[in-house]
Amino acid sequence: MREVVSEDRIGVGGGRATVKISIVTLSFNQRAYLQEALDSVLSQSYQDLDYIVVDPGSTDGSREIIRSYSDRISTTIFEPDHGAAEGLNVGFGKATGDIYGFLNADDILLPGSLKCVGEFFQSHPDCDMLMGNGYKIDGSGRKTRHFIARDFSVRGVLLEETQWLQQSSFYRSDAFRAIGGFKTENRTSWDAELLLDMSLRDMTLVHVPEYWSAFRIHSESITGSQRLAEESRKTHARYFRAVMGREKKSLDKLAAKFVFAYTLLTEPRGLLTRVSDRLKSVISNPKTKKLGQKHLAYRG
Repeated sequence: MREVVSEDRIGVGGGRATVKISIVTLSFNQRAYLQEALDSVLSQSYQDLDYIVVDPGSTDGSREIIRSYSDRISTTIFEPDHGAAEGLNVGFGKATGDIYGFLNADDILLPGSLKCVGEFFQSHPDCDMLMGNGYKIDGSGRKTRHFIARDFSVRGVLLEETQWLQQSSFYRSDAFRAIGGFKTENRTSWDAELLLDMSLRDMTLVHVPEYWSAFRIHSESITGSQRLAEESRKTHARYFRAVMGREKKSLDKLAAKFVFAYTLLTEPRGLLTRVSDRLKSVISNPKTKKLGQKHLAYRG
């Protein structure tokens, strides 16, 4: 994966990007967060936007919210599907853009992100896939930590030590179609498998150190609930078998831990950010504040 310094991130001259961007939002019973997600896309300062919303059967009032945006959404698809990967493939099957990205109904794009993305693709025709950084947020929208993408590679995926943010990831439409889209049998990390397939075909993946999105973790999300943790483990084992032709061994797991530790030590920015986020989390914890108040009262 290629890293890009900030001076190289957009085209020289600052002209308006002409690439068209298609964003797909997959909605399913996330009414509490849906409007914020829709607004975060539709409020982008980007003219060449093709916005597609897919809802396979929400029953919580989400479809009523989507209908209220009908004059601003390019395409609305209310059809049942057999999982998120298939729903996204259906959405991108209707897309007309040069660049693809997708946003879950409980996540948000940060202001100006699509302008940066469009300008980068416009001035870097060799880039097949672009990823930025972002934030993790909780159910109330509070930032809980920075999320810095790093070392997306075949090795990184197999050792499970790579890091990227789907909400800040964008693909050229022809690269997406060349791979065949998302594998519909994958129910946990269809985006990772797409990027793995791109890497195996030597497509150009680029990381830009800009913050483009926020990934919400809450009790009902896949990550927050961990309801598919075992299936995720099996899926990653499948990746390893497909590339290496064998099962993962204990030595491979040890290597993964070593690589993770080495990465932290050789990327001080990421390490300092993780430490800073952890300290802020501890300080803002109600239990910590309560202990601090007791300590002050005792000293008084």
